[in-house]
Amino acid sequence: MTTPPSGKKLTVKQQRAAERERKLEEFKKREARMKRNRRIAIGASLAAGLAIVALIVTTVVLTPQRPSYTAGGEGVEIDGVETFQNASEHVEGVVDYEQTPPAGGQHNPAWLNCGIYEEPVPNENAVHSLEHGAIWVTYDADALSESELETLRSKLPGTYVILSPFEGLPSPIVLSGWNVQLQVDEADDPRIGEFLEEYWQSQNVPEPGALCTGAIDGPGKVS
Repeated sequence: MTTPPSGKKLTVKQQRAAERERKLEEFKKREARMKRNRRIAIGASLAAGLAIVALIVTTVVLTPQRPSYTAGGEGVEIDGVETFQNASEHVEGVVDYEQTPPAGGQHNPAWLNCGIYEEPVPNENAVHSLEHGAIWVTYDADALSESELETLRSKLPGTYVILSPFEGLPSPIVLSGWNVQLQVDEADDPRIGEFLEEYWQSQNVPEPGALCTGAIDGPGKVS
C-alpha cells in the first residue's frame, strides 16, 4: 500500500485515484512526445517535398525545351527548297553522291543514330537515316559562331534529326531530308522551322517510321 508524505496510509480508493492520476500523466507525456515527433516528421516531409518541387522547376527552367513538329508535311512550298530523284539502295564502301551534302541515294546498310555530333559523320550512314525520315542538319563550323550554333540547336526537334559539321558546304547551313534540301545563311532563318515542319518524319521516304536509334554512332556524338 502507498504511503503518503504525511505518513498516513492511503485508502484503497485513494490508491486507485493516485494510480489513475499517474497513468494519466504518463499518457499526457506520451501524447506530447508523439505530437512533437509528428510535427518533426511533417516538417521534414514538407521540406523534402519543397526541395523536389524546386528541383523540378529548376530542371524545367534550365533545360532547353525542344520545339515540337508534326510528323509529315502538308505539301507546303518553301522558298529555296530543292528536290531530287535519288534511288534507295544498300551498298558497302564509299559512295560518290550527287549532292553536297547528300540528300538520298545509295547508303550503308547501317543507319546513323540520330543526335548532335561535333565532328563530321559518315555520309553513307547518315543517308540511311534520311531514308527513315530523319533530317540531317549540316553546318560550316568556320562560318557559325557558338551563339549561332546554339540558336540552330534550339530549333531542332528532340528525335529524328542529325546535327553535324560538314566540310565544303555551299552555304553556312544546309538542311537535308530524303530527296529534299534547303540552304540558308543564318541560324535564325524562319525557313529552318518551315523545312522541319514540312519534311521531318515525312511519309514520302523509302522507310517511313523506321528507327533512328539502335544502330551506330558517328564520331563526336554528344547527345
